[in-house]
Parts: sequence; structure tokens; C-alpha cells
Amino acid sequence: MDFGKLPSVDQVNFTLPPDHAFNQTVWEKVEPTAVPEVYIGGPVWANKNYVGRIYPSQAKEKDFLHYYTRQFNTIELNSTHYHSPTPGMIEKWKSEAADSPVHPRFVYCPKFPQAISHDRALVAAELITEEFVNAVLSLEEFLGTTFLQLPPTFGPDKWPVLETYLKNLPDDLEVAVEFRHPDWFSKPVIWQRTLEKLSALHRDLVITDVAGRRDVVHMSLTSPTLVLRFVANEGHPTDYSRADAWVNRLATWFANGLQKAYLFIHGGGDNDTAPELIRHWVRQLNAVCGLNLQEPTIRPEIVQGSLF
Repeated sequence: MDFGKLPSVDQVNFTLPPDHAFNQTVWEKVEPTAVPEVYIGGPVWANKNYVGRIYPSQAKEKDFLHYYTRQFNTIELNSTHYHSPTPGMIEKWKSEAADSPVHPRFVYCPKFPQAISHDRALVAAELITEEFVNAVLSLEEFLGTTFLQLPPTFGPDKWPVLETYLKNLPDDLEVAVEFRHPDWFSKPVIWQRTLEKLSALHRDLVITDVAGRRDVVHMSLTSPTLVLRFVANEGHPTDYSRADAWVNRLATWFANGLQKAYLFIHGGGDNDTAPELIRHWVRQLNAVCGLNLQEPTIRPEIVQGSLF
């Protein structure tokens, strides 16, 4: 993920901002749940460097999804950003999810096609939207949230377009919106109104924690559902301290009434380091938040000469 990427993160202040005041209106409407739904995974399953680590040493590329669904309970489905899935893809994805032993179940979280969000900026996109929505809804119980990533050129002046588009989506489709234009965040009155309107539409927000755009770490919720894209930096020490800070914040949010969390952990670069970082997240969530998430099994690397 290139958005917000910096050549060096040594001088970045990764401290999480305080909660937005609007969150309190969310907490006032809910009661804490004893067992919140937590889905945690990465943005890819097709990584050959996972073979011998989280996939068996003899795993074939065609079976990577099968093995991924045994280790994690969600995936940030970025392939749909480039094309809507075919019926054959949907059936394969459902089959793999149905056989997954993870708790509570495996869910796919597709990104809206860029033909809708970027090329057409949500205008005259009815047919493409219908194709995408029908496809992902056919995932049935294996569909988690979807996320609509708006381009950096989509500013607050285009809110009426976004509002109309969201109103025309099915009520039973979970949708989280990812904003990138700086003006959404730099003008508090605009952001407050955006939160109020999204909440009224029963649509969620994406929080993106990335080094080079700290404004998108807005710490705002419009419902008791969190959608987080956490972008690490290929094993930099701050990857883990940042994760710990998030887990502590989540402990507070769960106590306040957060019902559901989708946590997409990007390792940075080719995502080679994502499995170990996700394992750290899971361990911390279980220890600090009292959850019982399945920890991914990572096979130790064999160092040449280590047996002698």
C-alpha cells in the first residue's frame, strides 16, 4: 500500500489521537457486549513467502486461499478494486470459507471497484454498482463489510454525490467509507457534519493508520463497528508499539460498547512481515481485551547450520 508511505518513519509521531467527541453519541446508544465480533487478517493471501511459514512447505499457489482461511478469519479483498468477482470466484471463495475452522466464521471484505470510486467518482455508475453488489451479496454469510475508498481528489464539496450513492445501496450491505482528501479532516465543522450524516445513513468509517498521513487516523466512529486499516513498515520496531497502543484503545472501546471490529493488518512492502505482526495483535487482544481469538501458527525458520 503506497498511500502515506514514507522513505523513513524514524521521526514520525505515531501517538494515537484522542477519540473524536462524536464517539460518545455512539456509546450512548449501545451496551457493551460480552463477546464482541473481531475479525483480523491481512490484505493478501497470494504471497509465496508464506510457504513454509503459515502455509505448508509444499503448498501450491492454487491452494494458498485454502491455507489462508485456516489461519485468519478475514481478508481485505483488494482484487475487487480492479474487477467485480465472477460467479466462479464467488463459489470458490464460499467453498473455502465454509470449510474454514476459524471462529466465528471466515468473512471476505471486498473493496468497491475503482471504476466506481475513482474513474466515475460515483457518478453514472449504476450498472457497475449493481454488478458488484449482487456479486458480493452472493457471498451470503461469508460477506463481512465492504469498503468504499474515495480518491484523494474527492473532497467535501462532493458530499451530495456520496450521500446519493450511499442511499441507493442496499440496507443489508455493510459499507465503510475511506476518506483521503485532506479537507475532510482539516475543517472540524465539515467532519462533524460528515459523521452525523454517515451515522444517519447507517454507514461506517474506515480508519487508516499510516505513517505519512496522520490526519486519516481520525479516531471517529459512526456506529459500534470499527474498520481499521493498519499499515506497518516491514518490521520497524514501531509496528509493534503501535499495535499495543491500538489494543489498549480497543479495550476502552469494547468497554464502551464496540460490537464489532474488522482489523486489516498490512505488513508494508510485500506484506512478508504481516503474519508475525498479526500474531502479535492476536496475542495482545487476547491478553488485554479478554478475547479468545485463534492465534496463527507460524513455522520457525530453519537457519542453515543451526543443527550443528
